[in-house]
Amino acid sequence: MAKLFRAAIMGPPGSGKGTISKRIAQSFGLQYLSSGHFLRDGIAAKTEAGLLVKSYVEKGMLVPDHVMTRLMLPKLEQLSSHSWLLDGFPRTLGQAQALNSLYQLDLVISLNIPYETLRERLSDRWIHPPSGRVYNMSFNPPRVQGKDDVTEEPLIQHDDDKPEALMARLRHYKDVAKPVIDLYKSQGILHSFSGTETDKIWPYINSLLSTKMHIQPSHNRQTQTP
Repeated sequence: MAKLFRAAIMGPPGSGKGTISKRIAQSFGLQYLSSGHFLRDGIAAKTEAGLLVKSYVEKGMLVPDHVMTRLMLPKLEQLSSHSWLLDGFPRTLGQAQALNSLYQLDLVISLNIPYETLRERLSDRWIHPPSGRVYNMSFNPPRVQGKDDVTEEPLIQHDDDKPEALMARLRHYKDVAKPVIDLYKSQGILHSFSGTETDKIWPYINSLLSTKMHIQPSHNRQTQTP
C-alpha cells in the first residue's frame, strides 16, 4: 500500500490557493479539503459545531480556534486512510498545534504574492455565497454578468475584497500566519513560492510534489489563469 501523504497550503486572500489546490488534487490524487466547504456544510447540516460557526459568521467575527478544531479534526479523523491537501486550516498556531497532535504533515506550501497582484485579483472577484463559487471578471467571468452559472442567483462582492479593507486583511493574515509558517519551517516541511502568475508558479509546485511523492503526476490538466 502506498504511503499516505498529508499536505497543507497557505496564502493570503487572492493568492490562487484554490486554483493550485484543485490542480494538486487532480494531478496527484490528493483529496482536497477546504475549510470553507466544511464551514458551509456544517452550517447547512446544523451540526453542533456548525451552529457555533454560524453564530460567529453572522456577527462577522473570525471563528475561534476551539470551534474550528472541533469542526475540522473529526472530519480529518474520518479520513485517516486517505492522502489529502488542506486549504484554510490550520490558519493559526493554536490550530496547527491541534492538528499536530493528530497528524504529522509531510509538506506545507506557502504562497507569497505581491500586494499589487492581490489587489488587482480581488477587485475583480465576485462570489456566490451559498456555494462558495468564485468568479473573476478578468479570467473566469460568469456566463451572465452578475449571475451564478449554476443557479443564476446574484453574485456579490465582499466588502473585505475592496481595496480599503484589503490592506487590513493582509496585515492580519501576515500576523496570524507568521507563527504557523515558523512552526512548519522549524519542522523542515515548509516550501515557499513567490510570483504574480499561478501558471508560472505551478510547474515548481508540480515538480516538488512529484519528487516528494516519488510519483509521476497522473495527468496535468491545466486551465489558463493568471
